[in-house]
Amino acid sequence: MRAGAENLLRATTNNKVREQVLLELSFVNSDLQILKEELEGLNISVEVYQNAEETFSIPLVPLGLKETKDVDFTLPLKDFIQEHYSQDSSEYEDEIADLMDLRQACRTPSRDEAGIEMLISYFLQLGYVENRFFPPTRHIGVLFTWYDSFTGVPVCQQNLLLEKASVLFNIGALYTQIGTRCNRQTQAGLENAVDAFQKAAGVLSYLKETFTHTPSYDMSPAMLSVLVKMMLAQAQECVFEQIGLSGIRNEFFTLVKMTQEVAKVGEVYMLVNTAMNQEPVKENIPYSWSKLAQIKSDHYKALAHYFTATLLCDHELQPGDDEDQQEKALSQLYDCVPEGLMLLDVLKDKVQRKQLGKAHVRKAIVYHEEALRVCGLCKKLRNIEVLQEVLTAAHKRSLLKYAQQETEDDFLSLIQAPDILSKTEHKIETIAPQFSKVKVKDFFHKLGPLTVFSAKQRWTAPRTICLHHEAGELGFSLKGGSPVQIYCLDPACPAASAGLKEGDYIVSVGGVDCKWLGVSEVLEKLKSVGKQPVEMEVISCQDTAASLHSKSATYSMGMQKTYSLICLAMDEDKIDQTKKAPLKLPFLSWGTKNRQKAASTLCLPSAVAGSSQTKKKLSPFTLFNTESSLY
Repeated sequence: MRAGAENLLRATTNNKVREQVLLELSFVNSDLQILKEELEGLNISVEVYQNAEETFSIPLVPLGLKETKDVDFTLPLKDFIQEHYSQDSSEYEDEIADLMDLRQACRTPSRDEAGIEMLISYFLQLGYVENRFFPPTRHIGVLFTWYDSFTGVPVCQQNLLLEKASVLFNIGALYTQIGTRCNRQTQAGLENAVDAFQKAAGVLSYLKETFTHTPSYDMSPAMLSVLVKMMLAQAQECVFEQIGLSGIRNEFFTLVKMTQEVAKVGEVYMLVNTAMNQEPVKENIPYSWSKLAQIKSDHYKALAHYFTATLLCDHELQPGDDEDQQEKALSQLYDCVPEGLMLLDVLKDKVQRKQLGKAHVRKAIVYHEEALRVCGLCKKLRNIEVLQEVLTAAHKRSLLKYAQQETEDDFLSLIQAPDILSKTEHKIETIAPQFSKVKVKDFFHKLGPLTVFSAKQRWTAPRTICLHHEAGELGFSLKGGSPVQIYCLDPACPAASAGLKEGDYIVSVGGVDCKWLGVSEVLEKLKSVGKQPVEMEVISCQDTAASLHSKSATYSMGMQKTYSLICLAMDEDKIDQTKKAPLKLPFLSWGTKNRQKAASTLCLPSAVAGSSQTKKKLSPFTLFNTESSLY
């Protein structure tokens, strides 16, 4: 409807019609915008796929699966099998149906390892399908439609790469949904969550590096880079929760370690938030995601300052404590300390410890208040009760810590708490997808070995050769793996007379498919026939003509034309490299003096001026060596 209205708007010159069309277009566009926002809200909701059990943790962000339309492979693949492979396409109806059933199942995978394995199986199967049926020079008429995961905008292409990239995206998205569904109140659940987010980041990173020109915005390199950062940040968050799951002991060195770990979480979320606010991602990243990253950055920075305030205010240096060890541990938290303060003096002086601790708790309160303010700005986040509860509880805890300190102020109360350096003992990295662990059998295995029977190769239609044994000899040899090739064909044998050519592939013997058989197996079938003739089907690769020598004819003065008809063999590899190469003769004298040294050519009888009138006939299959250059 909108396209028709836009065409009418461009075509008409009537002002009243233009005004009416513009009015209708405004209504249509507003309705489409409302639908787009509703769809976006469904796809990017952070409440979806969370663990169903009651938890007191900040929600994690899952990715929604890309949606697609049905695809009917039947006619295009059957036509291609008939045309390209010259086989009865009706014999492959079950295989095509299996492929379509697998694709349909991948639209609604289970959110567990079985769903991941099914998506990977389809992705690997697409590799076979691409090589079998999608030639690089043309399309076969299969249209793929996928919808953007964020905006719902459809992308339609006949390129199988869109299908493969979208399936990869869904593998990564499914890993994120598995990660958010893990029970974060148990050690095993947090370990599974960390593993799932690392694998999600690995799949998305692989997608970004492998498919660099995807037309869908959710798979653009810029967006994928942000998504990888976000998944790694969520994995780092789960690592911190894992460390503090059994409780955080109120002990000096334990608090130092927890301070650095939580500061690392705040730092990675700050980097995620920065990336989300860069062009071209800024205009399209979900608003709630950007704000949640900012909230988490402020929240975990506040926790870092709260832990620092606790270790300073609650732990005075006792006579038996190791001063140097505590000073070293405290110095790891700061890049620089406020002017006029020495860390050892701070540890020894009770007043200075409490003043610096109060500075940290004040900064923690500032971060908590900023997190609550940002949360109130976003409607979607404002309605998530557990998020509000976690932020409010952390804020009240910092306020209580501040109230517990002495109220009298001195000049040291004006110092600013220094920034805290982040450090983690649990480095989070992407886990590359392990596609090799999923074993997949090619649905179209019957077509033959993929190295030969692919969409890139072209052959003649199968030819039937009737073989007759002569004194137990076939007249040719076989070479290669599966399928086997004709080698060393005797030009005078009956098989050659029946149309057999050097380099032909044997596809069947006596009606039995031989495309997957080796040399010994095919020879057994050929020799087991006895004296009865046997029919053998062969095909010829249509690209072999390109391997012939580019110079197929030569002419020399005083001679008839000599035509190089067919190259039988080249002995260049057998030339003694130590032998001194003869001088190359001029082209005009080459034909007269070196006519018998031409490289492996079939020559017609010719007479040379000034020579004997006796015409010496050459054997039509004389094999010459190649000591002189073939011009």
